[in-house]
Amino acid sequence: MESTSLDNEEIELVIITGMSGAGKTVAVQSFEDMGYFCVDNLPPALIPKFIDLVENSDGSMQKVALVIDLRGREFFDQLFEAINIVAEESKVTPRILFLDAEDETLVQRYKETRRSHPLSDNNSPLAGIQAEREMLDDLKGQAQVIINTTGLKPLELRERILSHFASDQKETFHVHILTFGFKHGLPIDSDLVFDVRFLPNPHYIDHMRPQTGLDKEVSDYVLKWGETKKFIEKLDDLLQYMLPHYQREGKSQLIIAIGCTGGKHRSVTLGEYFQKRLSNLGYRTSVTHRDVEKGRKEK
Repeated sequence: MESTSLDNEEIELVIITGMSGAGKTVAVQSFEDMGYFCVDNLPPALIPKFIDLVENSDGSMQKVALVIDLRGREFFDQLFEAINIVAEESKVTPRILFLDAEDETLVQRYKETRRSHPLSDNNSPLAGIQAEREMLDDLKGQAQVIINTTGLKPLELRERILSHFASDQKETFHVHILTFGFKHGLPIDSDLVFDVRFLPNPHYIDHMRPQTGLDKEVSDYVLKWGETKKFIEKLDDLLQYMLPHYQREGKSQLIIAIGCTGGKHRSVTLGEYFQKRLSNLGYRTSVTHRDVEKGRKEK
């Protein structure tokens, strides 16, 4: 039998559960940012089958997070059984994240959202919360990670989750470099915009005009100038200062736009440079040259 791409790789399985209103929505968003394949409300009886599918995948679901909400005592009995079955698989490491909060905090959250508790028959959130807490007591006892979200802001909860489950916080933060031409309009989704129209322009050299910053000759031309080198030095210093602060604020993606006149030569050269530079610093990066094809069509 042929081996799959995961034969020698361990699968990470996180069960996200806990009190209703304790922050599971923020939790699942945090796991998505860490690259986990997330499934909401998968019935526990299907967990072993689901893990079988993951083991036979192409490796794209090596990290999995499942959100399990309250459905009843029998529901959680099935969850315990499923976890025990999965734990026997050598390539799967199941962990339970249990989110909790004080009763008063949960009551206040239900009042703010005007939602009714799933176990409340008389529209009294407190009665439902107390019944749920008793039901979840055994599950909480089996959890490897328990986070009390009382008094925590969403960003603070995210940071707690990252500290427990992120192997490297830089893995959860994605920097996207977007190059563009000002004459085609500013990109509306950018976080930072840098204008490099002050740099020497290869457009005015006839044989370089049809080329782009992806061509070595153009790239070498743009990068050789003293003002380019000085700009790179200053922007590199600025980004190394700013990026950790964006991470600390809980931002999962930063879009850095670099623009020149047509989006063809200077911006593309510097976009490629900084994509490689930030990647070498350990950040997850990507680059898009929005207007480079428009530039190729220019005469």
